[in-house]
Amino acid sequence: MRPEARATGVRTLLLSVPVVMVLVALAAIGATGGLSPLGIEGLPDPGALTRVGLPTVQVVRDLASMVTVGVLVIAATCVPPTPAEAEGLSLGRARRRLVACAQLTASVWAVASLVLVAFIYSDASGSGIGRTGFASEAIFFAFGFELGQYGLWGAALAVLVAMGCVLSTRIGGVGITTVLALVALWPMALTGHGASRLNHDEAVNLQFFHLIGISVWVGGLVALVVARRLLGESLVVTVRRYSTLAGWCLALVTVSGTLGAWLRLPSASSVLSSYGALLALKLAAVVVVAMAGWWHRRRTIADLARGSASAFSRLVGVELLVLVSAAGLGVALSRTAPPAPPEAPRPLTSAESLLGRPLPDPIDASQWFAAWNVDTLFLPLGVAGILWYLWAVGRLRRRGDSWSWLRTVSWLVGCLLFVWATSGAPGTYGRVLFSMHMVQHMTIATGVPVFLVLGTPITLALRVLRRRDDGSRGPREWLTSLTRSFPLHVLGHPLVAAGMFVVSMVAFYYTSAFETSLESHTAHVVMTLHFLLTGYLFAESVVGADPGLRRPPYPMRVLLIMVTFGFHALFAVSMMASSTVFAADWFQSLGRTWGRSPLDDQYLGAQIGWLMGEYPILVMAAALVVGWVRADGRERRRFDRREAREDDKELHAYNAYLTRLGSVDLTRTAGRPTMERRSPQTAGEKEQRE
Repeated sequence: MRPEARATGVRTLLLSVPVVMVLVALAAIGATGGLSPLGIEGLPDPGALTRVGLPTVQVVRDLASMVTVGVLVIAATCVPPTPAEAEGLSLGRARRRLVACAQLTASVWAVASLVLVAFIYSDASGSGIGRTGFASEAIFFAFGFELGQYGLWGAALAVLVAMGCVLSTRIGGVGITTVLALVALWPMALTGHGASRLNHDEAVNLQFFHLIGISVWVGGLVALVVARRLLGESLVVTVRRYSTLAGWCLALVTVSGTLGAWLRLPSASSVLSSYGALLALKLAAVVVVAMAGWWHRRRTIADLARGSASAFSRLVGVELLVLVSAAGLGVALSRTAPPAPPEAPRPLTSAESLLGRPLPDPIDASQWFAAWNVDTLFLPLGVAGILWYLWAVGRLRRRGDSWSWLRTVSWLVGCLLFVWATSGAPGTYGRVLFSMHMVQHMTIATGVPVFLVLGTPITLALRVLRRRDDGSRGPREWLTSLTRSFPLHVLGHPLVAAGMFVVSMVAFYYTSAFETSLESHTAHVVMTLHFLLTGYLFAESVVGADPGLRRPPYPMRVLLIMVTFGFHALFAVSMMASSTVFAADWFQSLGRTWGRSPLDDQYLGAQIGWLMGEYPILVMAAALVVGWVRADGRERRRFDRREAREDDKELHAYNAYLTRLGSVDLTRTAGRPTMERRSPQTAGEKEQRE
């Protein structure tokens, strides 16, 4: 096939992607009756423009976000660098093309998010677009209601991604922009078809994982099409690396989609509903793509390596069209009401409306171990941390290297504590009882980071992860870059880390941030990650052994621990002395009739916070003593080796110094010259002496 024909085929493929996605979405919505007027007397109809325009604009936004994320991920992790890039200079042609593509799609993402807010308001209010006063009402909706605010946040983050693409002239900037693009998927997860009133938090978390998987999968394919001609001989290497990513994306999309469907389908019979039919079609599309991907990994990549002209088209064309069809079905799912439960609907209680689930039973001793409410965001992260660490240790041992079992136990304890704090009793009762919230908070901020740091995960990762020999950045290279980055050295400075640990805790409880974290799932996630990372940086700066941070001398570390936890104790005492209930409106609105009063429970929580700050001190003190002794031992052995190489040079010098001291007249006053009386010399004697 001639180059002109191949270029025409590529353009046709790229142009057909949004068309196919829009057609599939509209066809699926039309099949479920979503394009027809409601026909309910008393309810206004927004008009055909809104019924058709809303899913169309949503397709544009979703596709733009997927392409932005996938293209940036491929540029940051899969594309081998040019010689100029390897020397730390500007990006090569292939990466520049991908970053420019991401800039364009991020801009479309931002504009589509804003337009979508107007369509959502039109659909929710039944007001036709263009009606008198519609613009001012839509602006009020955007700033005053959650759905509108999510759209604004999504647009703002997309604008930041586009600006990041403009400023990314080196690979480090591309990496930062990629992380920002992944974060920008969060507002979309909040409004996806998985988000609902009950089990809202769990559905949002699963939807976020689902969006990450499908975005990297679809956007990665688009990246291969966009940069194919510029990659040259690197195309096969890039495709193989993308193939590995696509395999992980398949697993992520399948698991998150299955669990999300399980949350939304109340019974087995609901599979036969229109919502269940759309889910089945989407699952069938994923199965088809998985089979095609398996075939391509076995045959097509080998043909591509041999120079087959049609192999690339087979690899990209089938997968891309089927994947965007599945994404179009996802848009249709967001416009289709899930089936109602078989029992008669009832109004939600106050606790169900606020928590997204029923109020838990009264807590007793058994509930500390039996109460579980799975956090679909942090539980997978904790389990993944355990599995990765065990795999890494096993890999070390298989090649004959040793690894401390104490480090392994410490890491496992930290991960298990994190899982229990987020999905166990503290996660179940943390938004109901202040005392249990304090258990969760102190476990995440003080206990978990210490054990994770003592597991030295960065050292293990650097010993296990493969080093790339072509200059591209894989997991090991990005981890090394992170440990050497200037922001990490600033945030990980002992004084800065200790200050963040203390100040953020005081600011969190004595401002509206605490109540916001109870009301908002997003704020709760940010709070958890903030205190986990802050505690990790502080623990790493005083008892850590991983490369990267510069740690002070051991006496200074002891002083830092004493001062930091001393401030923590004062904070707990001040909370015990307070007569004001934190987040009083929230706890009163829950309608809890069992347990202590909010003020008594807050006093108990302050006591728990004080006590739970003690055992991390003991663990850190033990780690400091062991590290101090080992450091002295290493210094002593280093000195002995140097003396052996230099034939006891310092010992001989010290003995010579003692010998000189022994020959000095000790009757003289130390440090003062001896004054002798001398007779005057005649001029002749002086001249004779000269």
